[in-house]
Amino acid sequence: MGQTVFIPRELDANEPRIAASPDTVKRLAGLGLDVIVESGAGTASRIPDEEFAKAGAVIGKAGDVAKADVVLKVRRPSEVELKAYRAGTAVIAIMDPYGNDAAVAALAKAGVTAFSMEFMPRITRAQSMDVLSSQANLAGYQAVIDAAAEYDRALPMMMTAAGTVPAAKAFIMGVGVAGLQAIATARRLGAVVTATDVRPAAKEQVASLGAKFLAVEDEEFKAAETAGGYAKEMSKEYQAKQAALTAEHIAKQDIVITTALIPGRPAPKLVSAAMVASMKAGSVIVDLAVERGGNVEGAVPGQVVTTANGVKIVGHLNVPGRVAASASLLYARNLFAFLETLVDKATKTLSINRDDDLVKATMLTDGGQVVHPAFVRVEQAPRVEPPAIPAKTMVADASAKPAAAKKA
Repeated sequence: MGQTVFIPRELDANEPRIAASPDTVKRLAGLGLDVIVESGAGTASRIPDEEFAKAGAVIGKAGDVAKADVVLKVRRPSEVELKAYRAGTAVIAIMDPYGNDAAVAALAKAGVTAFSMEFMPRITRAQSMDVLSSQANLAGYQAVIDAAAEYDRALPMMMTAAGTVPAAKAFIMGVGVAGLQAIATARRLGAVVTATDVRPAAKEQVASLGAKFLAVEDEEFKAAETAGGYAKEMSKEYQAKQAALTAEHIAKQDIVITTALIPGRPAPKLVSAAMVASMKAGSVIVDLAVERGGNVEGAVPGQVVTTANGVKIVGHLNVPGRVAASASLLYARNLFAFLETLVDKATKTLSINRDDDLVKATMLTDGGQVVHPAFVRVEQAPRVEPPAIPAKTMVADASAKPAAAKKA
């Protein structure tokens, strides 16, 4: 009997995704691994147990995790779940370790070898393992769909015998993976789209999608990107000019979508209450960073807030999970691509090379200890999360920041 991969049902009520698909189950079996999928794990992603069974999985129960050599999850296992895990089990998931030192310490205490998929380095070899990009793509798409649903007007211009319906104006703040997909989706739906980012390279990307780029394009802006593709911190003078331009622009928009996230920090504030108050009644703002404090003043996690002047601020949680059927398929492929590198093809067993760049970048705990350099001291001195960057201008989307873990 080969080594066992277990795919549990996610216990978080806000998490409908699953870490496997019938396709990846077949591929795992092809590597010589036995696969157990907890009954009902794929229901919220429209994958019934029968589909997994046809692909070669055994349909099991939660307690089967005790047999597992590898556990594939979407979210980090809780302390209650970890009690059933065997020491030495490899756990691969989105661990969300920043600001969760107790949870990281619990992983170490359980003796599992935990891999944090969001720390996957941005190198060619790891492109197929990039969970931030795969999920941000869908988040950017869904943000526009959610905005259109709340806007309750047509987005494209329509010329009819009864008159003309004007096109909606959409403004995307942050041109990372999520922002680019939001631009493309809004354009497909017929909106007039503008976008902003502090990285000069973003201007060409925005133009290639048929949108207009908005920024104060002075000499400082032209030198605002490092050799590694990161955004430099701008001067106060530039920030003031950009803030004034942004505020004036937002007042004329029907839809605003913010996408700015910085690993390890609360989300930067980009849209002030005064900017929200300047918008027309019926306008919509979608804050994709609401789970990390939000880019928009007045955004509430898990709620759609209507302001006194009739502007809706959308703060949905787990936006990729709102299209769980698609998100799960992509996420499952990300996990399989990574797990494949950890399996010895000759012996068909897990063989973790701790000198591999992918392993070093993503391994969070191992052998009863926290081993990732950014979190290695959490057992002795809990990490204090730094304050939010008081950004008055746009910063780059976190999905466009490759090696966040290495910078920490």
